[in-house]
Amino acid sequence: MLQEAVDNFVTSIANGEMERSGGSRNTIMAYRNDLGQLCSHIQTLGITSWPRVTHEHIGNYVRHLRDEHAYRPTTLARKLAAYKSFFRYLSQKGVVTTDPALGVCLPPVERELPQIMTTEQVQTLFQLPERDTPMGVRDLAMLHLLYATGMRVSELIALDVEHFRAQDAAMQCVGVRGNVRYLPLTSAAMDVLDRYLQHGRPHFLRDASETALFVNHHGERLTRQGFWLIIKGYARRAGIEALTPHKLRHAFAMHMINSGMDLGSVQELLGHAHISTTQFYCQLASAQHR
Repeated sequence: MLQEAVDNFVTSIANGEMERSGGSRNTIMAYRNDLGQLCSHIQTLGITSWPRVTHEHIGNYVRHLRDEHAYRPTTLARKLAAYKSFFRYLSQKGVVTTDPALGVCLPPVERELPQIMTTEQVQTLFQLPERDTPMGVRDLAMLHLLYATGMRVSELIALDVEHFRAQDAAMQCVGVRGNVRYLPLTSAAMDVLDRYLQHGRPHFLRDASETALFVNHHGERLTRQGFWLIIKGYARRAGIEALTPHKLRHAFAMHMINSGMDLGSVQELLGHAHISTTQFYCQLASAQHR
């Protein structure tokens, strides 16, 4: 009964029944994993139904995750949010009459300052792709584009060939909320993108009607997971720990801030909805210069 209720809840998220716009694949996987762990723990207590779960059970489990498993505050906050959403669902379905997650709190989450890639690390990364192979040219073009524009990986893989405005030395980027940004390109990014379009992309294509700018070895649009595997491979070779695609976005933002660009312009380039999000980089810049 425990797992069945979780499965029904996850299905409702996937179908958009519990959220305004449905759940993303990553959100659904997180719910499934977090609630699956909770299920296993509840079963070890000899409890076989959700109505028997109490506020103390949830509170003790969250503290157990913090103290025994050393989960970070951000991870604990995500898990607790999943529990609360799940029990709201059970309450709406009449499965439980009281919400055992209600009132369970965590200390305020302090935002950790990320480690920013140095210019030397970025240049090391650029030296790794093999420039005389189609795959190496493609990978180098993607790395240069991320660092030159600060775009998100989701925006990178959504690019079509027509988004490259060579005459304007810019890339048209459709943001996460559908807003369009025109991002200026460096001469280095322009050169490697032109080389990729001439000597890289045609090598991969299987279907001439494919519109994606960056394609995999099957000639299909590169996926987020595919790019993640690519950058992990280069990170290992470069000896850069915990490199994520988002760190190139951080590096771009910090380069713009440190070069004197005003905050509003950086916000526009990054596609942030609120200036407060961009102000985070000012805080980081101040911390670096202390």
